[in-house]
Amino acid sequence: MPRMDPDQARRLFAAARVARLATVDESGRPHLVPVVFAADGADGIVTAVDRKPKRTTRLRRLRNIEAGPAVCLLVDVFDEDWERLWWVRADGDARIVSPDAPDVTTRDEYEAAVERLRRKYPQYRQAPPHGPAILVAVRHWTGWQAAPAPETDPPG
Repeated sequence: MPRMDPDQARRLFAAARVARLATVDESGRPHLVPVVFAADGADGIVTAVDRKPKRTTRLRRLRNIEAGPAVCLLVDVFDEDWERLWWVRADGDARIVSPDAPDVTTRDEYEAAVERLRRKYPQYRQAPPHGPAILVAVRHWTGWQAAPAPETDPPG
């Protein structure tokens, strides 16, 4: 059961279409949600609050990050052929940037995050995210695969 090297983990993570974002609330209870995301360099990940329907604009993931920045993101591939299974986890620290931040630097970071998401997801080209963005600085990459890596990265 081979572990992945960090470079392969980064590549597979960046190519995935959806991740699960884990945060922890002030009481230590975990919260897990699926998110779309884009890579930001070798060790950055961005996601944002988009226009998909939500019960509230005061999302728990945002409150949790405000309470404590530690987050974990996970991407994985499941296949009935268990030789094709793999997962990658990115552990890091998150911060929230708003489109209406008072300083230009933060607004520029927000715009860059949204642009990365627009390049990855065609849905965002017509209706880009409009809520806060979450910027994650990845501190540690962990990956696992059921079988040794083939000559090219596995699909997924």
